[in-house]
Amino acid sequence: MGIAPPLGVRVHKGGCTVSVMVSDTVTSAWLCHFDADANEHRTPLTNRNGNIYWEFVPDLAVGTRYGFRVEGTGHNIEKLLVDTYARAIDGNVDWAGAEGAMAIDDPRDSAPFVPRSVVVDNTFDWSGDAPALTPWTESVIYEVHVKNATQLHPDVPEALRGTFAGLAHPSFISYLVDLGVTAVELLPVHQHTDEERLAALGLTNQWGYNTLGFFAPDHRYSASGGGGNQVSEFKGMVKLLHGAGLEVLLDVVYNHTAEAGPTGPALSMRGFDSTRWYREEDVTGCGNTMDLQFPPALRLVLDSLRYWVQEMHVDGFRFDLAPALCRDPDGYNQRSAFLMAVSQDPVLSQVKLIAEPWDVGLGGYQLGAFPAPWAEWNDRFRDTIRDHWRNATRSLGEVAERIAGSRDVFGGSHRQPWASVNFVAAHDGMTINDLVTYNDKHNEANGEENRDGTGDNRSWNCGVEGPTDDPDINALRDRQRRNLLATLLLSQGTPMLLAGDEVAHSQQGNNNAYCQDSEISWINWAEADTALLDFTRRLIALRRTHSGLRRNTWLADETDAAWFSPAGAAMTIEEWNNPHGSGLQLLLTGDHPLLICMNDDIEALEFVLPEGEWFLELSTDPLLTALPSTGPLTLVSRSIAVLGGPGGGTDHAL
Repeated sequence: MGIAPPLGVRVHKGGCTVSVMVSDTVTSAWLCHFDADANEHRTPLTNRNGNIYWEFVPDLAVGTRYGFRVEGTGHNIEKLLVDTYARAIDGNVDWAGAEGAMAIDDPRDSAPFVPRSVVVDNTFDWSGDAPALTPWTESVIYEVHVKNATQLHPDVPEALRGTFAGLAHPSFISYLVDLGVTAVELLPVHQHTDEERLAALGLTNQWGYNTLGFFAPDHRYSASGGGGNQVSEFKGMVKLLHGAGLEVLLDVVYNHTAEAGPTGPALSMRGFDSTRWYREEDVTGCGNTMDLQFPPALRLVLDSLRYWVQEMHVDGFRFDLAPALCRDPDGYNQRSAFLMAVSQDPVLSQVKLIAEPWDVGLGGYQLGAFPAPWAEWNDRFRDTIRDHWRNATRSLGEVAERIAGSRDVFGGSHRQPWASVNFVAAHDGMTINDLVTYNDKHNEANGEENRDGTGDNRSWNCGVEGPTDDPDINALRDRQRRNLLATLLLSQGTPMLLAGDEVAHSQQGNNNAYCQDSEISWINWAEADTALLDFTRRLIALRRTHSGLRRNTWLADETDAAWFSPAGAAMTIEEWNNPHGSGLQLLLTGDHPLLICMNDDIEALEFVLPEGEWFLELSTDPLLTALPSTGPLTLVSRSIAVLGGPGGGTDHAL
């Protein structure tokens, strides 16, 4: 009966087209829709084109809950399957009630225990919406979790806290605009499920890296309670953020799904095709890895990405464990089907693409190996800057390379400095506040006896583990927070700020808060460090007003920049390579010169400044309120001063 309609359930006059992709071994397929009393009604899908079953179902209304059942060799009609192309999903997996009923070979009906897909009318008034389209060189990314951002926000109405509508509330948008960031990078918003193990512990997968629906905004973040309303609520959020000039980027998880390992539940893909969706080799550490060499899997990912751009108006993506998407039998392939498809796609090639450039498989660390126009999370920046300020062994040459944009990593592939997405802290790990407060992880609340999470935090507690009343230690921690933020925002590349770091949010030393839907994760705005917030705003404003901090080309020679020792002399090879060296000056030349003096030493250092008229832009040294009229500049231990040259602003030290 002609060409099959687009996959999923699409609303038309008088009913819906229903289309689902299955394996070769499926012999029958049904749409299973539920009435208001949760009674199931089955409609056979009588048309088949290749591996697609489809039907026009009259009077199938918007808001109807539904799923699919399939029959055939290796398939179990007793499994109710979530539509892989569902635009909305309601409900959660009932692990306790199911007691294994979701297993592909279990004879029991899984319907009472699994979520329902929802028929959605995708109509939305996008009039007046325009993408922010911030150039990479102007970008400052704010990595934020939808719920964590506003769950405790006093200016967001209680009914909206922790939701898409809460994130788009005028008070929070105003906060983002005043802070100066240009994009929100949302932790996963695709519909996800909680793992059985977490449910048994009374915990949830709060980060959302356990995807069930690649087209569906998670109903848990909906102030309207789901039922398909989460779709329009998400769109409304995007429109309001765009109206304030802010881009919306999504952290997306296409490398694995919520169906876990080979014996995991048949919630969706495993029920439609139990053998082809996942690779034999698990390179995600989650029990399964999506196989994008399987054409339906690649199609699903590309269709999902285009949907979020074209229908939901998002501006780009950060890809979790991105090498897992780009593997063939020989490992990571820069010319993989996924990368080639994205590069030639007229929609996807025009949005921001950010790779987390590692997975857990052999050869999975691929920092610098993604092609243009991809950007990448730069963990070498993170590790080097953390080590620098805690006085671990790092040469000044390594520090300077990171501050200058990591040309050694990204320059060889003819990319620009913005390809390095610099960060000191991210959702995965300690917050900046905890980096200067704890030597060790404290993940006891996660229920794994503190065994989970990395032990390599590169943190330093400044002398006491955890909070203290010692004024000297607190003063040092205050400088260290500022040093880390300043280095991030004064470096070449694209800075990414973890939400809450600007107000000294603490996770109580937890470096793996993925399962903490609690005050460990929720930003405590009532205890915000407003002085640190003001300092961060000033840093972002400084970055915005000094083009030398936002270069589109690599620092080349003295026409761009010059590096000096504290003594004011050009750095020697010996000084660059000395693992115990300390103190560095970076002069960014141009119409409005900028001089950055960094003292990472445990003692105060004197800096002989380059000739010229200098004024104080800002400093992390609380004793420095003005520049000396003559002689060198003295900086206390572990501090930064930023000086402006002729043509800059006015003396306004912090």
